[in-house]
Amino acid sequence: MRIAIMGAGAVGGYFGARLAAAQGAEVHFIARGPHLEAIRRDGLRIESEAAPLHLTDVRATDDPAEVGPVDLVLFAVKLWDTDRAAEACRPLVKPGTVVVTVQNGVTGMDTLCQILGREHVAGGVAHIGATIAAPGVIRHTGTLARLTYGELDGRPSPRLTAFHALAETAGFEGVLSAAILRAQWEKFAFLAPFSGVTALTRQPAGVIRRVPESRALFLDAVAEVARLARARDVDLGTGIVARVEALLDGVPPVMTSSMLNDLTRGGRLELPWLSGAVVQLGSELGVPTPVHRVIAAALAPYADGAPSNSPP
Repeated sequence: MRIAIMGAGAVGGYFGARLAAAQGAEVHFIARGPHLEAIRRDGLRIESEAAPLHLTDVRATDDPAEVGPVDLVLFAVKLWDTDRAAEACRPLVKPGTVVVTVQNGVTGMDTLCQILGREHVAGGVAHIGATIAAPGVIRHTGTLARLTYGELDGRPSPRLTAFHALAETAGFEGVLSAAILRAQWEKFAFLAPFSGVTALTRQPAGVIRRVPESRALFLDAVAEVARLARARDVDLGTGIVARVEALLDGVPPVMTSSMLNDLTRGGRLELPWLSGAVVQLGSELGVPTPVHRVIAAALAPYADGAPSNSPP
């Protein structure tokens, strides 16, 4: 199976490396800048207490046209790059190619459908704690590494069945889902609140859950997403808030969000597609989202990177 990893960052790089190490996969990484240079020079290294890995012979480029048509694209770019990266995917797509998006948020898939055609798009959800420790080096935190994928209509398909067979040999947990939209919203119900509250407080999971006020803020933010999903006809079940609370209690205490990591290094934030998207969708659907509105407003000065201290 020919696979392209569009966005070989922490998530795409980790799962792409595992797939590349498996039998039966020809994996091409689409990357850029110092990360690409390091991969070409030194290979791709996964630092992981669970299962470290060093790939020394890596197919990596910044030009999808060099790769050509593939069977599957794992789409893992930052949300602000969705339009550009979707256009860049065109040389990778042939009849039957499936583009599995594992981006954060719940809005990027609409963009992919508009640009590449709904018939080429499938949903995905990545559950993993990973960061780029240095160019060419991805650090995996904890043991969780789960990739869920499914067709948008919920029906089984030969293309994802074949990918699932490959994933089962690749050293991570692969889940073929018949309800991928629900899976995406379930993740969003954790991710948007966790990203927002950790970034707002500048604290990891252990502090958020230990301090009553921050724990309550997180749960209120979860409830807002749950009400929004219900308004979008996505059934997350009556116990979604309790399930997300249990998830918070189960993650490593040092776990942070990628948005907090981006904030700490002065980088751009996915805020408009997380709490910002909750506020926007809530406004469209008539669902109040006061917690996410505060998060979005408080972090807005940092959305495009560290703000300048110079006077206006």
